[in-house]
Amino acid sequence: MTKIIAIANQKGGVGKTTTAINLSSLLAAAEMKTLLIDIDPQANSSSGLSIFKHTPSVYEVLVGNENIKDVIIESYMPFLDLLPSNINLVGAEIEMVELPKRETILKEALREIYERYDYILIDCPPSLSLLTLNALTAADSVLIPVQCEYFALEGLGQLLNTINIVKQYYNSELDIEGVVLTMFDTRLRLSHQVAEEVRKYFGEKVFNTVINRNVRISEAPSFGKPIILYDAVSTGAQNYMALAAELIERNSKSVNTFRNE
Repeated sequence: MTKIIAIANQKGGVGKTTTAINLSSLLAAAEMKTLLIDIDPQANSSSGLSIFKHTPSVYEVLVGNENIKDVIIESYMPFLDLLPSNINLVGAEIEMVELPKRETILKEALREIYERYDYILIDCPPSLSLLTLNALTAADSVLIPVQCEYFALEGLGQLLNTINIVKQYYNSELDIEGVVLTMFDTRLRLSHQVAEEVRKYFGEKVFNTVINRNVRISEAPSFGKPIILYDAVSTGAQNYMALAAELIERNSKSVNTFRNE
């Protein structure tokens, strides 16, 4: 049973792309067939897996010039494929505006391939754009990274409002997969305060696993590697291993609950 998860937060610098790269690679390491879709024009998820300025890309899929089957590429990790992005995606929204059912283009494209995978993760741009709207319409759930710093909750209300609009008009089944606390610094009182506020607001939706601030996580993308291949014994790698395990466990429980019903 395929699970499509959009990783979204319109506030930049919260660890969204870092989470997309490392969570997808750890799911693949657990031998889950995983597709990472980079729908951000900055293409950092692509470069984080050593794919640079790749053509064709998700842009060609969204504007109808390529079939998604012909654009997906294998990464250097077993079980992990990538639908890459490049700078051309900047112009996609202008072209998509004229297309019929523009909010469901990605959803329709995924129908052809989603059964190949256990998990499909979508790295959204840091804005509430037509690209993000396509991701939310195609997804089963949204994973929200929240930085454990001042202004962390800024914009979350707007994101939740967008999720509700998408549920109302385009995707009634859309759910919040969970909230991931990122860049947590155990030495700072502020980090603990933000974490407490987020847990108070989202309750059980907050993952038990917290992603600590770790220099090795920051270094890994410059080498085009996920943290598990860059430094498997680092705190960051251990954090993302735990997050992947928690995600798999949560979803296996929900599948079992569904079957029992």
